[in-house]
Amino acid sequence: MTSSSFAAEAELVREGEQIFMTKGAGNCLACHAVNGKEIDGPGSLGPKLQYLSAWPEQAIYDKIYNPYTTNPISVMPAFGINGWLSDGEIKAVVAYLKTIK
Repeated sequence: MTSSSFAAEAELVREGEQIFMTKGAGNCLACHAVNGKEIDGPGSLGPKLQYLSAWPEQAIYDKIYNPYTTNPISVMPAFGINGWLSDGEIKAVVAYLKTIK
């Protein structure tokens, strides 16, 4: 990876983290925990996200874009088909999620 592509990837990860953490944008923390610890309240509705680094990027993208394709009764909003996040914003969130161990 060249230094310019590394810098671009790092910026994409930062953007994804900001979207992930921001209430009103992704607001992912409202339902998901990222540190693997059990908590009550916000962050306990959806699955923990600590193992997504092993998932293919497209699978993560698809879950965010439209979770109903693999789980018709999902309570997760379809951020892509509802237009809440753009293609680029979803890709940024995916880049961030791939860094979580």
